[in-house]
Amino acid sequence: MAHPPSDAPGARKTLISSSPSSPDSAGAPAASPVPARAWPVLLAACAGHFLVVLDVSVVNVALPSMRADLGLSTTGLQWVLNTYSIAFAGFMLLGGRAADLFGRKRTFLTGLALFTAASLAGGLAQEGWQLLAARTAQGLGAAILAPATLTIVTAAVAPGAARTRAIGTWSAVGAAGGATGGFVGGALTELLSWRWVLLINVPVGALVMLAAALWLTESRDTAGRRLDLPGAILVTGGLAAVAYGVVQTEESGWAAAATLVPLLAGVALLALFVLVEARTAAPLVPLRLFRSRAVTSANATMMLCGSASFAMWFFMTVYAQNVLGYTPLEAGLALIPSSISIVLGSTLAPWLMARVGARTVAVGGLLTAGCGFAWQSTMTADGTFLGTILGPGILMMMGIGLAATPLAAVATESAAPGESGLVSGLVTTSRTMGGAIGLAVLSTIAAARTGGSEDPVDLTAGYAQSFQVGAGLMLTGALVSLVLLPRAPGRSRSPR
Repeated sequence: MAHPPSDAPGARKTLISSSPSSPDSAGAPAASPVPARAWPVLLAACAGHFLVVLDVSVVNVALPSMRADLGLSTTGLQWVLNTYSIAFAGFMLLGGRAADLFGRKRTFLTGLALFTAASLAGGLAQEGWQLLAARTAQGLGAAILAPATLTIVTAAVAPGAARTRAIGTWSAVGAAGGATGGFVGGALTELLSWRWVLLINVPVGALVMLAAALWLTESRDTAGRRLDLPGAILVTGGLAAVAYGVVQTEESGWAAAATLVPLLAGVALLALFVLVEARTAAPLVPLRLFRSRAVTSANATMMLCGSASFAMWFFMTVYAQNVLGYTPLEAGLALIPSSISIVLGSTLAPWLMARVGARTVAVGGLLTAGCGFAWQSTMTADGTFLGTILGPGILMMMGIGLAATPLAAVATESAAPGESGLVSGLVTTSRTMGGAIGLAVLSTIAAARTGGSEDPVDLTAGYAQSFQVGAGLMLTGALVSLVLLPRAPGRSRSPR
């Protein structure tokens, strides 16, 4: 397991010890509580994690109001979501390395300050471009903040069942952030205005910064390695170009120059990123990390899971409003049971992992989610709350909650000392990068099926097709986990 080096400033203060539990024959640790002294640290880190995940989904129900107020096009609405997700995913690896080098507490506070300031700018935006710029800055702040949250959690609790429980709490809080976004956004939009889905981050962010300043202690890796800024720019530019190309297919088709040029440019930038990482002395992502079966398989599965789950919230929200006629608040309320189920799944995961192992829990969760996506794909224009929102929503979210904790645990338990921030950033990057690309691809699939029609029957057919693809992605993730996830994670370290 990765800890701050013993000679790192603040390392002794940040690491709160508990006796590691010995794995059983299945690789699952025995029961062990999270130390009481670690809970304030865990609370501050999880609060920051909640905020950044919340803002992936909180704007969904506010999109129609944003469009009416700022004159955004349909493509512009997608970019309200995609600019945040792409900046979040593209710079998260840089944020993870910054946390290791400059200090987890300092990075956490810097990212949270940028995120809070960008939220204020977005809430006050008067033009569409101003909102998109603010959402991009929000994503950058989230990318700096998010990896530090998981690193702080893993550094606060020693290896074993206690750390698994702490990661389970972190996963549950993140899941709650994504799941409650619809309700929070709906309530704020209907009772106040769409601007408050962003402005609410300002007072909350200030409180979290105060708590972090009081409760967190500093730790860092003293290896003295520099940041790989060219690598961060290449991976972010490549991801943005690919996402833009996919979005362009709605208007231009796959064979048009407006689609092919950004797609090919994006692929070229990502290929150049791999080349740079292989040759630079201090890469953003050391390619040797992927020699670890645990790191590679967990991240691949997390990317597949994210590609379906991020889009799920978007389609569930627009289906409730555009087809079933729900108000923003009603749409948010309708998703509360799903929100509860994802938190429940994340909470149950550590308990199940101790009994049947991480791989079994991950596979079972992904299969459960896949069944929910398949059920959701049977949605109709005259669907009922019980049959087209409640039932499939609970299955999808319970499954995703069950899968997220073991995948994060498998990846982070393979981290070498000094690379915990990097591996934590890689896990969250995989999920968010998958979400950004997945939303663009599934939105394009839905739009192609709908054919520009606003008829509820046509809209439902497009949404249903996206859920069919989502079911396939979840089943693919289950297969990858079954074949590639190690039986006893954490026994091998990342290769040096």
